[in-house]
Amino acid sequence: MPLAVYVLGLSVFALGTSEFMLAGLLQPLARDMGVSIPQAGLLVSAFAIGMVIGAPVLAGATLRLPRRTTLIALLALFGLGQVAGALAPTYEVLFASRVVSALACAGFWAVGAAVAVSLAPPGAKARAMATMIGGLSVANVVGVPAGALLGQHAGWRAAFWAVAALSAVGLAGVVALVPRTEPPTGDDRPVLRRELRIYRDGQVWLALVVTALNAAATFCLFSYLSPLLTDTAGLTESWVPTVLALFGVGALIGSVAGGRVGDAHLFGAMYAGMAATTVVLVLLALTARVPAMAVGLALLLGVTAFFTAPAINARMFDVAGAAPTLAGATTTSAFNIGNTLGPWVGGLVINAGWGYTGVAWVSALLAAAAVGATVAAARWHRRTAATRVVAGSSAETADGPARVTGAAG
Repeated sequence: MPLAVYVLGLSVFALGTSEFMLAGLLQPLARDMGVSIPQAGLLVSAFAIGMVIGAPVLAGATLRLPRRTTLIALLALFGLGQVAGALAPTYEVLFASRVVSALACAGFWAVGAAVAVSLAPPGAKARAMATMIGGLSVANVVGVPAGALLGQHAGWRAAFWAVAALSAVGLAGVVALVPRTEPPTGDDRPVLRRELRIYRDGQVWLALVVTALNAAATFCLFSYLSPLLTDTAGLTESWVPTVLALFGVGALIGSVAGGRVGDAHLFGAMYAGMAATTVVLVLLALTARVPAMAVGLALLLGVTAFFTAPAINARMFDVAGAAPTLAGATTTSAFNIGNTLGPWVGGLVINAGWGYTGVAWVSALLAAAAVGATVAAARWHRRTAATRVVAGSSAETADGPARVTGAAG
């Protein structure tokens, strides 16, 4: 895999740390800002909303700009957003800073995914995406637990300052190692109207639904994992960084394994990962009050949830290959639609008095719905492939007599 792809993964490490570190900071942040846990959880949704809007908008707006220049500008804006979050005097200002940071993050994901896929060797799209997603997994192994530790010992604002520093490191890497590219010209130049045609394909929309449901299932539970561990499983807050790190270890294992399996068995990887996620969430709902089970299942949830991610991304590039930038943007938006709905639905469950085990049950239902959507996508794919084979055979049959007749004449 080209070195530039790993540099993109390093940048995603900074982005992912910011996106998910609030899972370990909800309690100190809520206390400092004087808001409830569900209100603090909405900061996760705020970031996701920015990602949903930002990915397609920025992908379209920067379509004809040099990709390297775009990545540099977006990563710099993201770093400034982290500084604004660290200095935020009120909950409302922090909320706004999360949306702005997310807009930059979304654009980077969309353009970076297109760059990673374009640089990948033939037949290695899922592995290229796994490398980028690996940055997200490492963020969950190292960045998110480190953010939780900083939040406990130096205040939650220190975590935002740390991410600002990480984004500066990522920016230096992109400047130094991502190759300069100029937008194509002539007939190959990107045209927004032409790329938008991918949204006429129902398979693109179904791939979006699968991605959103899978993300919602994972982050409905993950966003409230910290209070589940302390209030339901009975662990102390000092355990939270350790369990978040275990989730991240599982995510790293899952994304690496899923990248290799996904290139060879795309739908098989999606089926296996989503079905396993459903089982893990059901077990967690049943055994959340047992500390050892809660800790072990958090690790397994990381494995199963991220095992599907490379295949889901590769699937979107398969059905929207004519528009690689918008394909990356659509995947990013779909993922964050789920990441918006998940914490919101989880907050509704908590406010309804169903507790954190209720969140696990709802997450399991969302994962089961993702399996059902994947079944529909696989059937549609097979039906489309069969139609193309029949059409190709018919064309050959029709051309055959014509060639014979011509020869005879």
